[in-house]
Amino acid sequence: MTVKFLSRFVDLQPPTSDFRQDILAGLSGPQKKTLPKYFYNAEGSRIFEQICDLPSYYLTRTECEILTGYKSKLRDILPANATVIEFGSGNNKKIKLLAAAVGTIRSYVAVDISRNYLIESAEAYARANPNLVVTAICADFNYPIDLDEILGVGPRIGFFPGSTIGNLSPNDAIVFLRNIATVLGPGAFFVIGVDLEKDFQTLIAAYDDVEGLTAKFNLNLLKHINEQLNGDFDIRKFQHRAIYKENPTRIEMHLESREDQKVRIDDKIFHFFVGETIHTENSYKYTIESFQYLAISAGFLACAVMVDPEKLFSVHVLEVSR
Repeated sequence: MTVKFLSRFVDLQPPTSDFRQDILAGLSGPQKKTLPKYFYNAEGSRIFEQICDLPSYYLTRTECEILTGYKSKLRDILPANATVIEFGSGNNKKIKLLAAAVGTIRSYVAVDISRNYLIESAEAYARANPNLVVTAICADFNYPIDLDEILGVGPRIGFFPGSTIGNLSPNDAIVFLRNIATVLGPGAFFVIGVDLEKDFQTLIAAYDDVEGLTAKFNLNLLKHINEQLNGDFDIRKFQHRAIYKENPTRIEMHLESREDQKVRIDDKIFHFFVGETIHTENSYKYTIESFQYLAISAGFLACAVMVDPEKLFSVHVLEVSR
């Protein structure tokens, strides 16, 4: 993919995951499961963008409202002329809101493991902001990255919107946050979106929408497996399920077999009984206090938290302990 507008593209050549190996291993356990990252082929990403616009999918809407409504508070806390580092490329909507809140940023850095999607997203942002230094780093941010060598010194603001942290178990979230603290360095700030615990009905409406888009998104995983791994999943024989669980609070997404059946992937055969599920995703929810405890355990200071009037979603400002 051609780079035209980026100031710099750094390819740290992260190891590519083995889709086939991960799927075969996940379907071979007592609880069949897959990794959430495999939702996001081109079709999956397109469907997810549609989900984000649904009235029932409050996460995107409320996070954007918080970033806009608390602009002055963010500007008071976060340093000007900082480098903003976004972990995970997106459609650039939220980074625009954060940049507007901060006022003046020195440079923008996008970090993502998906090389083509990273370049496409960062190129679009660079094209829209020709006077800004925009760097794209292809890396797996679940592992240490030496930003000092790439970016040099100066204040830093990490950005991780979308409550993507919720896809990790609380223990895995601590490990992830510790790594981010190391990557950003002492004194750096971290702005992170975190979904809050709430009533059962609101959560189910968000993850099992009446329009059927989340079901389509979940089932698209099976199409992805069929296309890439020579699978023969009959999509009509599975249905989407969103399950509310407590202790800790989370929504689990599953694909449930409608009947006893067998599925072939290459030369491997997997048996499903009626009602058996593939566990495709977790979305953990937090109270403000429980997430702050998590962040402090990972080496951060809790500077501020902002919530929408209905207390559906939160944006936390953390600082890496010096």
